[in-house]
Amino acid sequence: MKPQICVVGSFNMDLVFRTPRMPAVGETLHGHEFRQIPGGKGANQAVAAARQGAHVHFVGAVGDDGFAHNAREALSADQISLNHLHSIAATATGVAGILVDDAGSNSIVLAAGANACLSTAHIDAAADSIRQSAMLICQLETPMDTVTHAIRTAKQAGVPVVLNPAPAQALDSALLAMVDYLILNETEAGQLSGIPVTDRDSAQRASEALLAMGIRVVLLTMGGDGAIIAEAGNVRFVPAVRVSVVDTTAAGDTFVGAFAVGIANGLSLDQAVTEAQYTAAITVTRLGAQTSIPHRAEVLALMQERQAA
Repeated sequence: MKPQICVVGSFNMDLVFRTPRMPAVGETLHGHEFRQIPGGKGANQAVAAARQGAHVHFVGAVGDDGFAHNAREALSADQISLNHLHSIAATATGVAGILVDDAGSNSIVLAAGANACLSTAHIDAAADSIRQSAMLICQLETPMDTVTHAIRTAKQAGVPVVLNPAPAQALDSALLAMVDYLILNETEAGQLSGIPVTDRDSAQRASEALLAMGIRVVLLTMGGDGAIIAEAGNVRFVPAVRVSVVDTTAAGDTFVGAFAVGIANGLSLDQAVTEAQYTAAITVTRLGAQTSIPHRAEVLALMQERQAA
């Protein structure tokens, strides 16, 4: 049976520009291409979970514009339940302007739009879906009180919580104490722990500081430099899966969604991290957010190929 995953989060329409390099202030560059691709951290994580075999309920908000139609069409294509995707009148759907350079690095500017309208009342309406799930996934592209209410709803029902604290911002210790799995990158880890993450040693120290805040498991992802798995009394490093990078935009979101499905399917922590790394590795070889996220068969094929080598 497919595990049920509930994702509370954002949908953005990504306006993606390929550029040879990042422009300087005041500079105009000719780009390679432009594409309009469904994205948003919440929606990306929902798609990643669905493509790894989960039955996904998405709780979010879109506007009353053409991008809202695009959102429903894109998410429905992955059989994601949209019973709790709310349309907000006289409001624009969230948009992200994304520059991707030839090295695959990106810079992103967000306009939250309807994402800022996702409320605690919307969480209450979705409470049964949250309580019946094997895992709740949240990020921080929707209002903080909404995220907190969703996490509290899950914890009261004994549902494990995955939090991806992005975009990076200060978080209340009481909120962090309700999180089972904190998945974050170097920037976010540095901001939350107060320890700048510049190498593996500082990543370990930042992870240990976050564990001390009451979080059960910390997963610190470092892109091509691998990941740190931290739980009480055991901090360890997992190397990255080597691939040729095209675009890193959805790598972290793919990791989050795939990891949640792995845990919900009964994998060990290390097994779930490994599968999530392979899933994210495929993602970065392609352009765009949701268009780059692989299906499970592709992930298994890459794992078998690398293990046979």
